[in-house]
Amino acid sequence: MPLLPGAEPYRHHGGPVGILVCHGFTGSPRSMRPWAERAAAEGYSVSLPLLPGHGTHWKDLNTTRWQDWYATVEREYLELAEECDQVFVFGLSMGGLLSLHLAAQQGPGVSGLVLVNPLVKMPGQAHVALPVVRHLVPSFPGIASDIAKPGVDEGGYTRTPLHAAHSMKQLTKIVQSELPSVTQPLLLFRSPKDNVVSPDSGRTLLEHVGSKDLEERLLERSLHVATLDYDAELIFDGSMDFVQRLTVPVAKG
Repeated sequence: MPLLPGAEPYRHHGGPVGILVCHGFTGSPRSMRPWAERAAAEGYSVSLPLLPGHGTHWKDLNTTRWQDWYATVEREYLELAEECDQVFVFGLSMGGLLSLHLAAQQGPGVSGLVLVNPLVKMPGQAHVALPVVRHLVPSFPGIASDIAKPGVDEGGYTRTPLHAAHSMKQLTKIVQSELPSVTQPLLLFRSPKDNVVSPDSGRTLLEHVGSKDLEERLLERSLHVATLDYDAELIFDGSMDFVQRLTVPVAKG
């Protein structure tokens, strides 16, 4: 199955500080590439992988599970950790969920997290029926391109595959239990007007995460895919300042 336009993974070999960038459910690197390219332009080593089942057709995603997506995130993290002195992780939506799981698993190996509208808790009540409904119908209408800026399309799937959505729900339960063990510095960007992720996700994260260095910034002009929306530059600038503040100076011999 050929890749959708802009769904290609992105890799840049830069300096000794690495940044792993994680896209969301039914999306692709297209939604995160401007952010990844900004980090590369600042001199960082950057990895923006394409998660399994994404970037082609929604039916492909229905054959994958959260363990497959996480395995790719973990692999890219380990490659960055091998070549870099520090690794930071940026995530949008489900990419934020995967980032939190990685932070819980890797501990101090992750130097900090920047999350944009992360999915921590499934929205609404429709997900309650997923264990049964996923065996009856393969998909629901899509959730892609929740963007206020006119003419911008993230290139996500037009359908939401339900087997995959059920697996994502399972990961939210795991990550909720792991939040107290996530102690890395964390910068949260959240859109008050988000038609995909409910405010419950942000509240759950802020109330239970173990991070002491914790800040929330609101994106008043953007919807869910804020990395392509009106407030994108606020995210890019804020994340670069965040990484710079937490970068450990290299000792000179």
